[in-house]
Amino acid sequence: MKKILLLLLILSGISYAGYTQTDAKAKAILAEVSKKYKSYDAVKATFAFTLESPQNKEKDTQQGTLIVQSAANKYKVVMTDQDMISDGKSQWTYLKKDKEVQVSAVDNSGDALNPAGIFTLYEKGFKYLYTGEKKAGAKTYQMIDLSPLDTKKSYFKIRLGIDKTAHQIANVVIFDKNGNKYTYVVTTFVPNVKVPAGTFGFDGKKYPGVEVVDLR
Repeated sequence: MKKILLLLLILSGISYAGYTQTDAKAKAILAEVSKKYKSYDAVKATFAFTLESPQNKEKDTQQGTLIVQSAANKYKVVMTDQDMISDGKSQWTYLKKDKEVQVSAVDNSGDALNPAGIFTLYEKGFKYLYTGEKKAGAKTYQMIDLSPLDTKKSYFKIRLGIDKTAHQIANVVIFDKNGNKYTYVVTTFVPNVKVPAGTFGFDGKKYPGVEVVDLR
């Protein structure tokens, strides 16, 4: 079963024994990003997601839309093959090809990563290191590598590209132990978007013929 949550949890690469959690440059940049993001009530972003798997000689790209109300832990993700909706307590995952909706309880443990926290995922459980600036077209990105404090995690590294002018995360690159690479590129970002009622809930009437599997 393909899930964005799973992709966020399968990461990789190099050992960072020398990293320190308090890299001053990285800390200052991330603090500015966090402060700005938390000033918004809700945000809407569109993104491109690419999976590159050298072992399987596979490269797959999908477009997606993410609506987040992070203070309430609510989100909605729409992608080509699945949708994910959460009201902060339950999560509905709609697998379009299978015509199935899986319902599960939201994991609010400190180790859990979910779409509601994707723009502030670095705040807990990571060491970070500023690695310099990278220019692409007219934009400049500040590059920061994250590695988990828990070495037993299934991942080693997340690489963030932060728009230097906007103080926003523009791209996330994830590398897993098998050599796979997961890239998320934010194509549009709209702060303080108005969210229609019912956005973060599941309405079975809108999914006729779909089987609902309750995993709670």
